[in-house]
Parts: sequence; structure tokens; C-alpha cells
Amino acid sequence: MSVLFIALPLALLLGAGGTIACIMCIRGGQYDDLESPAVRILIDDEPKHSQSKAAKTADPTQPSQDHTP
Repeated sequence: MSVLFIALPLALLLGAGGTIACIMCIRGGQYDDLESPAVRILIDDEPKHSQSKAAKTADPTQPSQDHTP
């Protein structure tokens, strides 16, 4: 029976703390935009290292035109 004097206030404090944390997240805008994070993975990033313009525009599937057979 004496365990209730410790467990009950502890449970109430943990429940109140979780409720306050949830309310703070909602008011802080944590759950405002639910669509963007799901599609952010699909957006291509820009390359980290800049390449020359010729290397960007060259088509690797086409043979080179700068030599004569």
C-alpha cells in the first residue's frame, strides 16, 4: 500500500510532463508541415563539386566527334 504513495505521484508527474511536452511541440510548429518531409527525399541535390561546362553537357552514350576514323 505504501508503494502507491510513490508510484501514483510519479505516474501523474510523468503524464503531466508528457502532456506539456506535446503541447509545446504543437504550439512550436513541429507538426505544421506534414507533406514536405515525405517528398524531400525525392528532390535531387546539386553536385558538391562543380564540373566543367563541357563535362556537364557531353552525352556519354554518344561517340566522340573530335576524331576522324
